[in-house]
Amino acid sequence: MILFTIIGSFWLEIVLKVGVLRRVKRLFLSIAPVAILFLIWDAYAISQGHWYFDSNQILGVIGPFDIPLEEFLFFIFIPIASVMTIEAVRTVKKHWVVGDE
Repeated sequence: MILFTIIGSFWLEIVLKVGVLRRVKRLFLSIAPVAILFLIWDAYAISQGHWYFDSNQILGVIGPFDIPLEEFLFFIFIPIASVMTIEAVRTVKKHWVVGDE
């Protein structure tokens, strides 16, 4: 699914020249606080047995706090795809204000 998301949205960077990947600091500041919060939540939920990741559906690469690699990638690539999508809409619908102007 992560690969599908990358293929489905990263073309916007090339075709529509949305410029999301050129503004790395802005992208990091947009994604990092929320990703960290949700990773802390994941770590807590895993440690308390509230949820787990099926070993048959993950690659088996486990990072800190027993969080699988796919979960870390999810919190990176899904928000990037979201930002690219909104920037693509702004590019196509010129003058669409979203509040960061």
